[in-house]
Amino acid sequence: MIFNKKKLLFCALDTKNLSSAVSLTNIIKDHIDGIKIGLEAYYSIGIEGYRELADIGIPIFLDLKLHDIPNTVHSAIKALLPLKPAILNIHASGGEKMMRSAVEAISDSFDHKPLLIGVTVLTSLDSKDLIKLGINSDSNEHAVRLAELAKNSGLDGVVCSPFEAANIKEICGNNFITIVPGIRPEGSAINDQKRFMTPYQAINNGADIIIIGRPITSSKDPLKAVMAIREDMNV
Repeated sequence: MIFNKKKLLFCALDTKNLSSAVSLTNIIKDHIDGIKIGLEAYYSIGIEGYRELADIGIPIFLDLKLHDIPNTVHSAIKALLPLKPAILNIHASGGEKMMRSAVEAISDSFDHKPLLIGVTVLTSLDSKDLIKLGINSDSNEHAVRLAELAKNSGLDGVVCSPFEAANIKEICGNNFITIVPGIRPEGSAINDQKRFMTPYQAINNGADIIIIGRPITSSKDPLKAVMAIREDMNV
């Protein structure tokens, strides 16, 4: 693993404004373990914006949630590797062949090998939403099933809600990484999250890396917000 400790905090930079993202990252960089660049930010700032953030020298989780036929995902991974992200992710629901193709793309790289993580069930979905999708399992069961498939396909870990992290650890082992969004410090707005915990609760339920965005990025004092989260994590 590229990190020298577990129980990490990444800040989600879900923004369209590069200068704001750079400024915020410079303010909090010494007190977080990495930043997450998702679809909104990546599509807005582009590769050059990504590289400007990477030049700050902090690990980046490039959260693009790739999901396509195996050959396309393989090629997409190859195209992203020169950016040297610390973490890349794909949808575990894309199936075993797709995941193995992504693993192969990274294994073939001589230059850079990011962690490859599978997305299980989005934290904006709950069991009622899954039923509408024709999935007759609750969110916990489905996430654990996808996590086990991801591990058997060679991935390093999964993105899951804090409610599934402990069960995934039990099935997949402590070395299988759990990245957990849906984290809301006490008193924060829940926004579009349906399954969330506080940082302390998530860490104690098996999260290795917690992802927090708006409670930091929308704060009048982002550094103070980060320090409060650190205190709550108790690490």
